[in-house]
Amino acid sequence: MRQLNLDQLRTLVAIADLGSFSAAARALHLAQPTVSLHISELESRLDTRLVVRGSRRITPTAAGAALVERARRLLRDADDAVDAVRRQAEGRTGRVRLGTSTGIVVELLPQVLEELERDHPGIDVEVCILGSSEAMSRLAMGTLDIGLVAIPQPPMRDLMVTRWRSQPMMAFVPKKWAAPKRATPRWLAERPLIFNEATTHMYRLTMEWFAAIGESPRPRIELNFDAAMLALVAAGYGAAVLPLHQPVGADFNERLQVLPLRPKLTRHLGIAHRPRATLDGATESVLQILERFSQR
Repeated sequence: MRQLNLDQLRTLVAIADLGSFSAAARALHLAQPTVSLHISELESRLDTRLVVRGSRRITPTAAGAALVERARRLLRDADDAVDAVRRQAEGRTGRVRLGTSTGIVVELLPQVLEELERDHPGIDVEVCILGSSEAMSRLAMGTLDIGLVAIPQPPMRDLMVTRWRSQPMMAFVPKKWAAPKRATPRWLAERPLIFNEATTHMYRLTMEWFAAIGESPRPRIELNFDAAMLALVAAGYGAAVLPLHQPVGADFNERLQVLPLRPKLTRHLGIAHRPRATLDGATESVLQILERFSQR
């Protein structure tokens, strides 16, 4: 037996509610012969009568009433399914997997998520703390939807990276150190240093800054968590070169000093994603929110 037809079920429910073929035809914007055909095809498919034609009103048979009861649930579920797909396609609901570094999480991502919650409360953003290289790899594998990455990045097929923001790099040094007004590569190279791990874009950017004047310092420790690096600086363990973030508390800031670099050093960030024509509505909505925080 062929599967039930939702349009035919909708016609049966309308007849049961309105009591006539003509009223159902008007309500469903169908020709009356179409309504009659829907019922006859249903009855033929199920091999039983579904409605009784009375003098004033058409009523369901016992079999018809049983089908009407279940048809209401089927039609409601179908409408819900269509609405869920529409909300997903329009970017009003869904889950988006976002990869970003700890620095962006601390500084800016809370503002992005707050604005997203206000404009698109049905979208759930799953945040993964990732380095730029891993974020790009996961995007390529399809296990990530958006990556906030350091740029430039090597080109990857079917991935787009657009410039998003720039962050000035600064020297964070213990408060107890006697320090110049501006930190140079030579001055920092003579002191204990806390670096990001050698596999990161931040490490390469920092080492290129030192190498420009012939310095190649060896870090005292390498790790990838900005807050932990700053805590070590505040404890007097060494100096770190990091992007300038928002203040993280008066007590914490009293134990370190922030020095501009000479020459200046800037980290550039981009938004990485697959081509926009292939994105679902939820991912597109998150991209639009992120773009509001772009630096032009």
